[in-house]
Amino acid sequence: MDRMPGERRRLERAPLVARRSKAAAVILGVGLLMVIVHSIIFHQLMIRDGNEHSWVTSVYWTMTTMSTLGYGDVTFESDAGRLFSLWVLLSGVVYMLVLMPFFVIQYVVTPWVDGRRAARTPRRVPAALHGHVILVGSDAVTQAFVARAERSRVPAVIVLEDASLAGELHDLGRKVLVGPLDSAATYRNAGAARARMVVSTLSDTANTNVAFTVCQAAAQVPVAVTAAKPVSVDVLNLAGADHVLELGQVLGREMASRVLGSTGRYHAIGTIGDTIIAEAAARGTCLVGMTLGEAIAQQRSRVRILAILRKGRLRAMTPDQRITDGTVLVLAGKQEDLAEYDAQYQSVGCSEEPVVILGGGRVGRSASRALSEEGVPNTIVELESGRVENSYSVLEGTASYAVVEGDAADQRILRRAGLEHASAVLVTPRDDDLNVYLTLFCRRLRPELQIVARATYERNVATLYRAGADGVLSYATIGATDLWNHAGLSHRVLVAEGNELFLVPRPASLVRRSLRDDEVHRRTGCHIVAVLDEDGTLGYGTESIPSAPGQLLLLGDRHAERRFREAYLGRRPHRR
Repeated sequence: MDRMPGERRRLERAPLVARRSKAAAVILGVGLLMVIVHSIIFHQLMIRDGNEHSWVTSVYWTMTTMSTLGYGDVTFESDAGRLFSLWVLLSGVVYMLVLMPFFVIQYVVTPWVDGRRAARTPRRVPAALHGHVILVGSDAVTQAFVARAERSRVPAVIVLEDASLAGELHDLGRKVLVGPLDSAATYRNAGAARARMVVSTLSDTANTNVAFTVCQAAAQVPVAVTAAKPVSVDVLNLAGADHVLELGQVLGREMASRVLGSTGRYHAIGTIGDTIIAEAAARGTCLVGMTLGEAIAQQRSRVRILAILRKGRLRAMTPDQRITDGTVLVLAGKQEDLAEYDAQYQSVGCSEEPVVILGGGRVGRSASRALSEEGVPNTIVELESGRVENSYSVLEGTASYAVVEGDAADQRILRRAGLEHASAVLVTPRDDDLNVYLTLFCRRLRPELQIVARATYERNVATLYRAGADGVLSYATIGATDLWNHAGLSHRVLVAEGNELFLVPRPASLVRRSLRDDEVHRRTGCHIVAVLDEDGTLGYGTESIPSAPGQLLLLGDRHAERRFREAYLGRRPHRR
């Protein structure tokens, strides 16, 4: 049975404290032993030289010599005594300059600093704070959520039981609160009754306890939690969770939705109000070879082309931008509009080419399930024998998937899985190093292949793109986006790692400017892709920013968003 994080830390800290106490005893014991032994040898050598001193003098000489003070009032006359003096001096230097400072820093200074930091870490949020999000735990998902909240100026409070970790985050400027995670008083002190939502990203069992405890402290506040296992969903719902996010399942489905296929049909990746956001590959359609201006002119539907991507990178939305075989269109429209787009551009009579999924874990199985539901044949490559069949038999007889057991880094295994005829590869293992390796390997084998890779850590996203991935998705971004949207904050759609669609209020300084204003992009890195009316309706034919109230739909990464908010929304004074 899993324990609450604070209890686990206390249990883990107990042997650490015991080891530290033992180390301190050893260091002090070594020093005492050195003084005793050196004093005895000094006493004996002095007798041999005909100079007898008291034991107090022996200890006095040993201490002054080891500490390098060496007053010179007691000295040896023999060579043996002088050699011994050198030995005592050198051993004293090592002890006084290495072992003693280590002892003082490790067992005196560091605990004092940690105690001071823990003492100033808040135990209660201000009474005026309301509409905030309470985050329980500090993993990659919560850190991504907090960073997004800071950019959007949404108050977020991290609740932790570890005072040291809370102090570190507090020093970084995060809003934190310390308290037992299984105590209702902690959530009352965090202002749960005034909060917008409580989010917990701990283990399934710890999340169950948190959800149950939050409902006791503030019955009306929505509670969102993550779940590692599908069997935990019902228990978490019974505990009071209003929203349960199965990260593995969601990430698998999102990766599957990025598989563009080989027939040119659209794939929905999110919604903005009543508008569907979708991706569509130009490959296999008559769009290849056209310019963007020509494509817009011949389009029969009301679908709006929001952006053009190639190899995961945004391309300029200029009329002379050429659409190539590797171009991906980001579209927006109603269901009927996108259906008309498919009717105009989808290759009729062609079946989808298969997809190869590297990794048969939760993410890989979820991606396979989503592809099978769409009628896309797929093959899972899994090294561990029997892993997929035992866990994934739900699809037997109802979906088109196959399993190849073996090492995905073996070209023969990939050939057996059908890589030569596949339209895409999903790289789903948890290990980023392995994912970079597999991405690079598949890119060299099939340069034209679409590759969607998973990243566990944000620092590896750029590396995966350099290795050849067309799209990268991560637990942190997927989880933070889902929880952000569930909290009812400004809605976001993740296009790929590093590219998000997000809403901002219309700045007065941009009224009557073109949506394709180059100055905004040069200044911030954001692309203005659409205008939304006050009721959330996307303006399909709008090419300039009206003065009426409403919102702008922007596309960019977190750095671009921060620059846009600083430059146009008055987060910081801007100098012209």
